[in-house]
Amino acid sequence: MMRQRNPATTHMYKSRKRLLILDADGTTIDAFSAIEAAFSRHGLDIGDEARFQKRHNLFKYLGGLKEFPSIIKKNLRKNSRARLVDSLTEVYRQEATMYEGIPDLVRELVAAPDVVVGMVTRNITNEPLETLRQLFQRHDIDINALDFLVHIPLSEKKTSQFRAIREQFGINPARAYVCGDEHKDFTAAIGSGMHPFMVSYGFEDYDRLTEKFEIPHELISRTSGELCQRIRHALDLGKGRGGPVSTRTRTAAR
Repeated sequence: MMRQRNPATTHMYKSRKRLLILDADGTTIDAFSAIEAAFSRHGLDIGDEARFQKRHNLFKYLGGLKEFPSIIKKNLRKNSRARLVDSLTEVYRQEATMYEGIPDLVRELVAAPDVVVGMVTRNITNEPLETLRQLFQRHDIDINALDFLVHIPLSEKKTSQFRAIREQFGINPARAYVCGDEHKDFTAAIGSGMHPFMVSYGFEDYDRLTEKFEIPHELISRTSGELCQRIRHALDLGKGRGGPVSTRTRTAAR
């Protein structure tokens, strides 16, 4: 007796490609150095990176308790905050760098015919998509070669956006991956049925991720080099497959 197949599951996914969703600040881009440079232009000190990683989100751009009085005095006024964001935008566009090994990885991902790759970001600079275009261009990456580039406000959760992208390309969640540096990235990845690649060199450190939010240490890369190795292994990206950026047609999900 032949087993009958459920037609709803037979054609559930239209693609056999893998999906990788990249995060920008703290995962692919050295955001701390950029933020530190922007604050220093206004005579402000955000403290060292280790303390920066341990602060609550509310204090990330306002400084820790020791720096807080001067930060409040100079930056909580609307016009001062606008000038600070202007400086941050300029730093991102002209000076900010991607973590070591990440540019080569992105070019390799873009060139891989069986990988759908793009970025979901909460970058807070002025015209963030243009900011990222200029930053990526300085690293010899055409951001238009990504399959999608989505900016969402700080108040919006990434879960629904992750799911929408996966469904747009018809990809099995078991073949879908998300990169992130904060516990909310982990939650959004799991919540949308995807595998998380977490890093501890961004906005949240290893102890905070593993102890406070109980994220499995097996999922966490302590360096960008380790992240690149994990991704290449998971997506079967062999050596020598990088090459120039592909010129294939891409669909933008904005």
